[in-house]
Amino acid sequence: MSDATDKSPPQAETAGMQNISELLSYAFALETEAYERYSELADMMDTHHNKQVAELFRKMAHHEKQHGEQIRQWAEEQNLSILTKVKYKWTSPEGPETADPGDMHYLMTPHQALTLALHNEQRAHRFFADIVEQTTDEEAGKLASHLAEEETRHVSWMQEWLDKFPATEDGWDEDDDPPVLQD
Repeated sequence: MSDATDKSPPQAETAGMQNISELLSYAFALETEAYERYSELADMMDTHHNKQVAELFRKMAHHEKQHGEQIRQWAEEQNLSILTKVKYKWTSPEGPETADPGDMHYLMTPHQALTLALHNEQRAHRFFADIVEQTTDEEAGKLASHLAEEETRHVSWMQEWLDKFPATEDGWDEDDDPPVLQD
């Protein structure tokens, strides 16, 4: 995984994003989807009695919800509406800040959960940084720059949290009594 300042190729969904309302709509969708996914992941970890990782995902969900609320409030203060039915053009089935459930394991460690979150925050940063590079709208560029800076702070938080947990050792996914799926 790269750091938040990498220069990976621009994401296709940022191409042509030229106005503040569209940017706010995408930003709000990005944060809302991240909140929903982290909440789902926390519930999944609770189901498997992985309380420590569930707690981490709940913290992440809380941060994403707050960030989404800040975006919504900013739009209201500027008398701009957030489009609720934008035709999103994510480059993958998930938004830039949304964890893929396929990357989850019921025994994952806090280090693994935070590594996943770090990757998501880096992708969100790249999303907004790409808009800064591509937009011709000065106001959208300023807001995208601010949002990229916010995501840089989130990357820093994830790195700080990651330092608190040891890397995962081999055999972490061995379970003498794995869950049984019901047909």
